[in-house]
Amino acid sequence: MTDPATPAAAATAAAASQTQAAKKALLASANRPAKIKPFSKKVLVDLFRGLSSMLRAQINTADALKYYSNDLPNKAMVDALLRIREDISNGMNVHESFRRTGRFNDTVIGLIQAGSDAGQLHHAFQSLAVRLKSELFFSKQLKKATVTPGIIICVLLGAFITSQVKIVPQVEDMLKGVGAKPDGMTAISFKVSHFTQAVWPVLVVSLIALAITIARSAHVRTLILGLAMSRWRLLRLLIMSLRQLTFLSTIKLLHSNGINLAKSIRVSANSVRNTPFYEELRTAADKYEHSGVPLSTAFAKYTSVDSQVTHMLSIGEKSASLDSQLEMLTEMYEEDAETHMTTFSATVSFLVLIIAVSLIAAVFIGTFLPIFLMGPKMMQNGI
Repeated sequence: MTDPATPAAAATAAAASQTQAAKKALLASANRPAKIKPFSKKVLVDLFRGLSSMLRAQINTADALKYYSNDLPNKAMVDALLRIREDISNGMNVHESFRRTGRFNDTVIGLIQAGSDAGQLHHAFQSLAVRLKSELFFSKQLKKATVTPGIIICVLLGAFITSQVKIVPQVEDMLKGVGAKPDGMTAISFKVSHFTQAVWPVLVVSLIALAITIARSAHVRTLILGLAMSRWRLLRLLIMSLRQLTFLSTIKLLHSNGINLAKSIRVSANSVRNTPFYEELRTAADKYEHSGVPLSTAFAKYTSVDSQVTHMLSIGEKSASLDSQLEMLTEMYEEDAETHMTTFSATVSFLVLIIAVSLIAAVFIGTFLPIFLMGPKMMQNGI
């Protein structure tokens, strides 16, 4: 015979087990370290400039970190610098001290390591400041060329939808009230309004979903950027110039500070980690180091860099002037990137102007044209 208390006891035990599991999950989530947010590029530019100036004045790294953190309003930065200073005082390498904070990316760590190993840490900090300032400039230019126009187009698109959903139907009802039959452009305008009323919820939801997907998914952003680059030559030239400028300047800094070429290329690959260049550069470094092929050949076979890059690298190898050629390539791509950025911004502004005028015209035509065209008929019917 079954004990009637057994089911109740089992249920109680199961509930207790679930409660205990929930408590453990809650405790684990509470103990999970919060995601560390990297410092902004603007903050890093100021930091590296200050450290570089103090190191050039023969102040040791630990004291430079201490002096820079004094009276600094950014408490997160102060905490990170004091931790770095403490690790350095305990004998840890400078680059490992920076790495432990979790607030500096692999490229920054690699450049600090290169400067430290070569005894040119002040030069590494100064180069980082210059490079981050350049990246910050191009980032602002890209946002200015894309974000602001996007907001303008969204506002005008909202105005167009509002006119088609709210205003045009009122005009249509007014014409029906006086018995006027729409024809010609008026009929077309009303058909556009009917179509807009039917599809605008789906359109808006789709655009919002697309924006969220793009913002949250790096893979989707990469696919869209790749598609846009394949269709728009100017965008491809701009992005390729920025990417090649990024890793070439890194290779130049590392190699000029005594880091061997294969390691310089691998570290520079971290600066373009989310691009096709990342794996290409690492492959080229492996082939150059282990297969004995010339650097220019490794770049030509295993990367998608411009032919100008491989040509100048070949000259640098043959004439033992690789540092000079890397510097020349960096300057060349910086100039190209600035030129392409200016052209890109002007092109986007022109496209935005065309779209804005088109949307404004659509609002005007959809709202007022039916009244102008049907005015005489309304007066006749009213008479």
